[in-house]
Amino acid sequence: MRRRTEGVATCVRIGIVGSGNIGATTASLFSAAGHDVAISNSRGPESLADLVGELGNGVRAASVEDAVAWGDVVLLAVPWTARGGLPPAEAFAAKIVIDATNAFGPGGAIDLEPRTSSEEVLAAMPGARFVKAFNTMNFRPLGQRGHETPPLALFLAGDDAGAKETVAALIGEVGFDPIDTGSLREGGRRQQPGSPLFNVPMTGDEGRALL
Repeated sequence: MRRRTEGVATCVRIGIVGSGNIGATTASLFSAAGHDVAISNSRGPESLADLVGELGNGVRAASVEDAVAWGDVVLLAVPWTARGGLPPAEAFAAKIVIDATNAFGPGGAIDLEPRTSSEEVLAAMPGARFVKAFNTMNFRPLGQRGHETPPLALFLAGDDAGAKETVAALIGEVGFDPIDTGSLREGGRRQQPGSPLFNVPMTGDEGRALL
């Protein structure tokens, strides 16, 4: 992975699994920040021709397997109920995986206590360097309100300090204030649906005050 050098962002290969609102929005944000993006879905790359045309240079269509294999960083933006269709655990080994999923089913939010949704996803890919992020903001402010002054907060949680540093840098590069909520269990719980941090646009200072 090419990393930041002397405060200047360098290109990171980002594979996105899921081409819905969050997948498409993050693809646009990362591409605009100068990163290479491969976006995928369960229907195959041919189904993404129109979307990739809209997103422009820096974004290409791929199969799910190819997007995961190619990416230095992999962002999961699939419905909770579709997570069983992800590639096998070994495909994610040692990769930084950003989990943008939320545990919603047909009847609404799913109570997984005492575990969190990200712990459930990580259990299927235990070798991943796992970070919960990009799950607390609706795609509309995510796509339209980056680089505000002061910047809006985007929250992240995880147990791998290096992976969180990389994800925090990416959040900053797309115009938001990265706020670390803590470990995957406790911090991830703070980011779940129904929490004060979920789906409430706020500045970084407001987010820190809530924590």
